[in-house]
Formats: sequence, structure tokens, C-alpha cells
Amino acid sequence: MQMVMWSVLGIPTALALGSMAAPRSPVVRHTPAVAAAVVLIGGLAAFALTPAGQSAAGGLLRVDALTAYLLCVVGAVAVVSTGGATTAEPNGRFSALMCLFLAAMSLAALADNLGVLWVAIEATTITTAFLVAHGGGRHGLEAAWKYVILGSIGVAIALLGIVLVYAATGESATLSLAQLADQPLLAPDIARVGLALTALGLATKAGLAPMHSWLPDAHSQAPPQVSGLMSGVLLAVAFCAILRIKVISDAALGPELMQTLLTVAGLLSLTLAAFLILTQRNYKRMLAYSSIEHMGILALGAAVGGTLAYTAVLVHILGHGVTKAGLFVVAGRILRASGTHDIRGVHSLLTLRPSLGRPWLVGTAALLGLPPFVLFFTEVAIIVAGYQRGHLLMTSLALVLLLLLFVGISRHVLDMALTSHDSRTAHALGADPATARQRAVVMTALGSVAALTLLLWPLREALAAAVAVLEVMP
Repeated sequence: MQMVMWSVLGIPTALALGSMAAPRSPVVRHTPAVAAAVVLIGGLAAFALTPAGQSAAGGLLRVDALTAYLLCVVGAVAVVSTGGATTAEPNGRFSALMCLFLAAMSLAALADNLGVLWVAIEATTITTAFLVAHGGGRHGLEAAWKYVILGSIGVAIALLGIVLVYAATGESATLSLAQLADQPLLAPDIARVGLALTALGLATKAGLAPMHSWLPDAHSQAPPQVSGLMSGVLLAVAFCAILRIKVISDAALGPELMQTLLTVAGLLSLTLAAFLILTQRNYKRMLAYSSIEHMGILALGAAVGGTLAYTAVLVHILGHGVTKAGLFVVAGRILRASGTHDIRGVHSLLTLRPSLGRPWLVGTAALLGLPPFVLFFTEVAIIVAGYQRGHLLMTSLALVLLLLLFVGISRHVLDMALTSHDSRTAHALGADPATARQRAVVMTALGSVAALTLLLWPLREALAAAVAVLEVMP
């Protein structure tokens, strides 16, 4: 198991160093995809070894079923993002940053120490800031600075929370996630403030409202493979870190604190996304606001708790990540073909460029939770769990907001795919820049989101093991 841990950390780092050493070599174009494959294989290997909680590096790193699952999510989303995106000339710095980003995400997934987790999350801020600004001109630089400032505020708040949690441990003086979940905190009032601040800081990286404002700019200005990774991986890893904090909080203080915080954040995220998507004019920003929507769904599922909701949350993380990675890749191809981010400037995709229109419609159907895609079943499961566990008002509000989101996204996407626009606003569509292999990667990824529905039963034991990590409280 230790070989798996060091492989998913060491190989992407080594590939980053190799990319910087030979920045113009044709090989560097493929190093991010290789790093993604390594992380995916490492996650699958960890699943196959069925870890019950194995540690390394003096207890700073640990693999359990949830870690293995999260590594699989990171790897799968990264394979889609790096394998499906069109690339220009070899760029060693860009490839190195992509590899370092994957290494940082793997470290965050493996961390069994709040300090190490904080360092890994902060490392993602450094790497992704440069990636957001890559090739984006003035707007990309502005988005990167906004991301750095708000992200740094978030991790600073999380650091203050971690210090308070450490102070609350008393003589035991530990930051180990496993130990904090198993031992009582000696200063519950300090612990309550510390855990709330830690969750709030991590919510910034997870894109939950009201700490979300960096996300639309960063996702809309970043290269498509970076947007896919940030939406499908960065947000998911940060949210799973919040779930780890919830385990500690539930065990030490009871479920009320984190349940309240997640409910408020979830409903705020859905509300904000719903009303901003209805008036959106930029299709990449539309996808970014959709990411806030889905993080809100995950927050509500975690607030509900229980086996059904937690299982749906974990499956939703994978389904959303793969879908959003595919859609951001397609959005990048649409941008290169049309030369505009404006929804009104893109028309008749299905007729004029079927290779763009088909994945755009299929991916949107998956994102909106239409059957047979797995997000339909996860959203239904979260709603059902909410009603079963007595969260009637919260669940009903969520249903209304999801309906508004469905209407808003459907209108924009159908407008781009089917409608002939006014010639004064429409842009001429150029050729689809993707190769046959890149198109196949995206369509395979979107097809897998539907196939995942059929795999839920065979994967039930692995999912149950991951859910058991989170179920400290009934």
C-alpha cells in the first residue's frame, strides 16, 4: 500500500520536473495525461487492496476506503480533462504545473493530518493560479489574482481554525484526522469555533456560497483542461476535506453544527446559481455556476446524512466530475471554433458542427440529471433521504431551485445547439479542432456517466466501505 501512496505522489512530481527540464520536447505534451493515468491506477490499486486504514510517513498519510475512492475520482476526471482537451505547441511549464496540481490533489486525498491537508490545499492555490492565467491575457490575469486573494483568505481562515482545533485537543495535542475522530476534544467551545472556521475556509476552495466568488471568473478564463480539473477535482477534494471535518465535529460535538453550516451553504449555493444562470450570457461561466449548483447539492446531501445520502454524495462527486470535465473540454472546442464566449454568438451546433453539438447536448443531459445518467439517481436519492430524515422544508426548497436551474441551463444549451441566431450577433463556426481520439475520450467519458448507473450494484461493497468512514453518527 505504501508503494501506491508514494507512486501517486512521486511520479507526477517527477513528470513535472522532467517537463521543466525539457520544456520544448514533444513528450511534455503528454506528461499530464500520464500523471492522470498514474493517479487513476493508484486509486484502483488502493481499492483492490481494500484498505482498512493504513498509514505512512509517520502517520501523516493514510489510505482508507474513502481515500481510495477519492484517488479514483481525481484520476478519472484528470484522464478526461487531459486526454480530451486540444493542445497547442509543447509547453513545459504548463505541463509541469498540471502534474504538480495532480500531485497536490493526491496529497490532499492521502493526508491524515490537518496540517498536511492545509499544505496540500494551499499548494493547489499556487499551481492553479498560474494555470488560470495561462494564455488568458488581461482577463485571465485578473481572474488569477482574484482567485489567489480569495483562495488565500480561505486557507488563512482554515489555518486559524486548525490552530484552534489543535488547542482544543489539550494534552493529547494531535492533528491526526483519525485520532481526532476517535477521541473527545477537551475544550468543546474552542473546538466548535475551530471546526466551523476550518470548514468555512475549506468551503472557499469547494466553491460553496457565500465563499464562491472566485469560481466563475477562474473557471471561465482558464484553459478547458484546467477548468475541468478545477471543477471536477479541486472542488471535490476540498468538499471531501469538509466531510472529514464533519466526522470530527459529529463525534465531538454532535451533528447540529455541521448540519446547520452545510444546509445554509447548500441552499445559498443553489439559490445563487439558479438566478445567475437564468441571466447568463457566457457559456463557460454557465458551467462554472453549474459547479456551484452541484456543490450545493453535495452540501445538502452531507447535511442530511445517513447511508443513502452519503452513498449518493460520493457517487455524485464522480458523476459530476467526469461530466463537467467533458463539458469544459467541449466548451473549449466551441470557443476555438466560434471565437466567442457569448451564448448568443453560437448557433445551430447540432446542424453545423455535429461533433460539437452532440457531446454538448449529451453532456448537458447528464449534468441536468436526466435518466439514464447517474446524476439523476444520486439527486433523487438525496431528495428521498432528505424527506425520510425529516428535512421537509430544505428538500422542498432544493427541488424548486433545481427546477429553476433545469430551465435556465436547458434554455441556453438548446439555444446554442438548435436555434439559428440573428446574423448580427452570431459568429461563423470554424472547424472542430479536436482529433478523433480526443472526441472519443469525451464521448466515452459521457457514456461512462450513464454506465455508472449499472455499476452501482457491483460496486456496492466498495461504496459501503467509503461511506462507513463518514458514518460516525447515526
